[in-house]
Amino acid sequence: MALLHQFKVEKGQVTYRSRFLRSDAYTKNSERDRIIMSEFGTLAMPDPCKNFFQRFLSRFEMIEPTDNGNVSFVKYKGDYYVSTETNFMHRVNPENLETLEKVDWSKFIAVNGATAHPHYDSDGTTYNMGNSYGRKGALYNIITVPSEKSEAKDTLHGAKVLCSIVPANRSHPSYYHSFAMSENYVVFIEQPIKMDLLKIVTCKLRGKPLSEGIYWDPKMETILHVVDKRTGEASSVKYSTKAMSTFHQINAFEEDGFLIVDMCCADDGQAINNYLIQNLRKSGNALDEVYNTLCMAFPRRFVLPLNVTDETPTGQNLNTRPFSIATCVKTSRNQVFCHHEDLHGDDLREYGGMEFPQINYGKYNTRPYRYFYGCGFRHLVGDSLLKMDLQDKTFKVWYQKGLYPSEPVFVPSPDAVDEDDGVILSVVLTPSQDKRTFLLVLDSKTFEELGRANVPVNMSYGFHGTFKASA
Repeated sequence: MALLHQFKVEKGQVTYRSRFLRSDAYTKNSERDRIIMSEFGTLAMPDPCKNFFQRFLSRFEMIEPTDNGNVSFVKYKGDYYVSTETNFMHRVNPENLETLEKVDWSKFIAVNGATAHPHYDSDGTTYNMGNSYGRKGALYNIITVPSEKSEAKDTLHGAKVLCSIVPANRSHPSYYHSFAMSENYVVFIEQPIKMDLLKIVTCKLRGKPLSEGIYWDPKMETILHVVDKRTGEASSVKYSTKAMSTFHQINAFEEDGFLIVDMCCADDGQAINNYLIQNLRKSGNALDEVYNTLCMAFPRRFVLPLNVTDETPTGQNLNTRPFSIATCVKTSRNQVFCHHEDLHGDDLREYGGMEFPQINYGKYNTRPYRYFYGCGFRHLVGDSLLKMDLQDKTFKVWYQKGLYPSEPVFVPSPDAVDEDDGVILSVVLTPSQDKRTFLLVLDSKTFEELGRANVPVNMSYGFHGTFKASA
């Protein structure tokens, strides 16, 4: 169940609070003291209090989408929400973590859910992506939510579909966790992690969780769809690359007629099936065996030429950017094949690759940048913090054996001049020590530890967080 955590730093003191999200899933499960609501990897079993015929009929009911918003905090029109990837979010009070309101995306716009990783323009407009399903199959939808808020119409009022994209196979659309955005474009990555809609719809009948309907198809290429934010039109050019998976993008920006997209990528998509409770409960050699089957994720750069015309030559590298070894080759009239540039050296392999990337979002999102931060993954969960320098592809590390830091959150200094002026915040778990969780503060320039705030509680490993500045 989604458990919200808050560290509040004020006048040299750090306070902590946590509160379960009062979702319908939490309420129903708590009342019955068992799993009533099915989740991504868990199918709720029929109620044993029902008779045999009632339990049999329940197999034919559609699974109710969960409102267990356990992935990330998101922001729309100045309000904070907690989100997963279904059509339900909850508005929460960021001061006391109280659950305020359940919000259904489908009441405002024709989508069946949205990602937990929206992007924000400088004017407050929010962009996101969500699927819609009809008789002909699925569509990928790029969504915008305006920044304006009125007394009569708050929440998601005014949301609209900017663009709809037809999947390569409408009955087997791609799974996606996030997307990329530059100043003028949204980039949707259609990857070979596929969703078998028939299996998903019939999972309850078959006694299988939703995750059983998701699979990796290595024979398919990855397609990068580019949509103009100003017109809502998708580019007629299809940019493709080899089969890969990506969960988190780092940044995207436009420069000299090119669209540069940086993201953390792996060469297969099996990781989504490895985070099962059976695997997480393993230890020693059994856990090592699971981890050794995972494909590491690494930061990569793709360079997409924006001005491709009928006159653009085929069969040659169109990337004219200096010091960049990424390639992009026009292979036919509306096709460009891209090969990435590694944003790292071989020494990153020692730390298990990198995920959970973060940047100085407020100042450098959609702009050329130099630094990003993330977690090294030598285990099933992150066990180090990394600062990457794109200038020479080197990195700094914070690591202590037996400690497991969360996604790094960058907080700029109030009078910041340089891109990396600020601190890194990360919640560090100590599984071998009881009630020794702490909030870690690093100098984001030097990556040296500035302090810790110890919290006498045990916390589970989390996903994503956010920083909220107070007046």
